[in-house]
Amino acid sequence: MGVEQDELLDLALQGALRAGELLLERFEGPARGVSSKSTHTDLVSDADRSSEALLIELITSERPRDGIYAEEGGKGISESGLRWVIDPLDGTINYLFRIPIWSVSIAVEDRHGGLVGVVHDPNRNETFTASRGGGAYLSGAPIKVRDRADPTKALIGTGFSYDSEVRAVQAEVLTRVLPHVRDVRRPGSAALDLAYVACGRLDGFYEHTMEAYDKAAGVLLIQEAGGVVSDLAAPFGLTPGVIVAAPALHEQLSNLVLNKE
Repeated sequence: MGVEQDELLDLALQGALRAGELLLERFEGPARGVSSKSTHTDLVSDADRSSEALLIELITSERPRDGIYAEEGGKGISESGLRWVIDPLDGTINYLFRIPIWSVSIAVEDRHGGLVGVVHDPNRNETFTASRGGGAYLSGAPIKVRDRADPTKALIGTGFSYDSEVRAVQAEVLTRVLPHVRDVRRPGSAALDLAYVACGRLDGFYEHTMEAYDKAAGVLLIQEAGGVVSDLAAPFGLTPGVIVAAPALHEQLSNLVLNKE
């Protein structure tokens, strides 16, 4: 990695750890400032907002010329050619229901795509990091996707939309995939799902619609861990999702999801 790339990863890591500490402090207390976003099932809380504010303040104080795209509305035009893509609390529903499966996801992109990425799991004190050309790591140890070729032995992750019409489409796809794989998991934090593919805890993952902040860090993790990432078109013109897996499994998983023979 170059010097700037090292600095970007260090700053992303510092931000993820600090945001994780803030979120953990509030996790056991009463939820505050809860409101809905795209649908009545898509919630946001003061914890999301405070985590994002912390991250934006940290990044802009160190990198005032970089752009920002964050889930809860934080935006800034890039003058440097770099953009920070932030999910300050990935897995808000789990967080609000006191399910300890949620994360902080931070990526930096340039015109070629992901440059560095961090997914931090405060509950397990696990931090996934990646840099373009520099590999992928879990708490400092190198990670690789699992070399699984047989879909019937593959454990697959997925996620579901908050929109009922999209969920109906996803349910139909699930009925195609489930009979042909070992099992399917839906933990509720897409960033962690992607990180789990990168380290071999899951063999693959697919989801039909994902915003950039849901997948930016995780996609880089998988690419640097030797996996394959392809776009998955979303119904109703929504933002595309992804299909990810090890090279030997990716085509077979794609065929199941896309209903190809």
